[in-house]
Amino acid sequence: MLLKACLNGGRPVGSHPALPVTPVQLAEAAREAVAAGAGALHLHPRDRSGRESLEAEVVAAALNAVRVACPGVPVGISSGFWILPDVAAQLAAARAWTVLPGFVSVNWHEPHAESLAGTLMGRGVGVEAGLWNVGAAHAFLEWPDRDRALRVLVELPDQSAEEVLPEAAAILTLLDEAGVTPPRLLHGLDRSVWPLVREAGRRGLSTRIGLEDTLTRPDGTLAADNADLVRAARRVLASPP
Repeated sequence: MLLKACLNGGRPVGSHPALPVTPVQLAEAAREAVAAGAGALHLHPRDRSGRESLEAEVVAAALNAVRVACPGVPVGISSGFWILPDVAAQLAAARAWTVLPGFVSVNWHEPHAESLAGTLMGRGVGVEAGLWNVGAAHAFLEWPDRDRALRVLVELPDQSAEEVLPEAAAILTLLDEAGVTPPRLLHGLDRSVWPLVREAGRRGLSTRIGLEDTLTRPDGTLAADNADLVRAARRVLASPP
């Protein structure tokens, strides 16, 4: 079971005192998260103004800093379409990277999904297929290369447990019935984070945690930083279902 740390996401600069933005901040946050028990890292590189970016030099700076801090730990980035909302530009950006991430999350409801996934796999980069809803799951099942994905991310929105748990079950059932072979990683956002971490533990699935997904511990208090959230997730996963 993998516990991935998602260090910053698209949260605005200053939304949490410990939100890492610069390569130096990402490296320190990554080091602490790995020491707390994270087995992989997911981050959103930022340019000098703090905006998310897929530009080659921005991606290289973030990846190099984190890899120096955490040698041997898998590191991936996002390709969220909001970062660069143009299919051709996304493909050009991925082709221009001089330092390659270990994996990239590709959201299957977004228009660049299949073309970007093919480009990434052609460069030897792992693809995490992000499924935000049942519709995205059906689209993923139609992809001829679905079993070449590194992982399938079942990613649910900021909703109550009563809303997201049935959706998660429906997506996971679709994947199982279709015989999809890549491992699953289940996670949520804000209100759905801790219910889905618990559900991942109950099901024996991988999950993730970090300031991208939530700013609070399971009891609702403000987390100190990414490492604090990783430790909290470890405690949840170690608890009886």
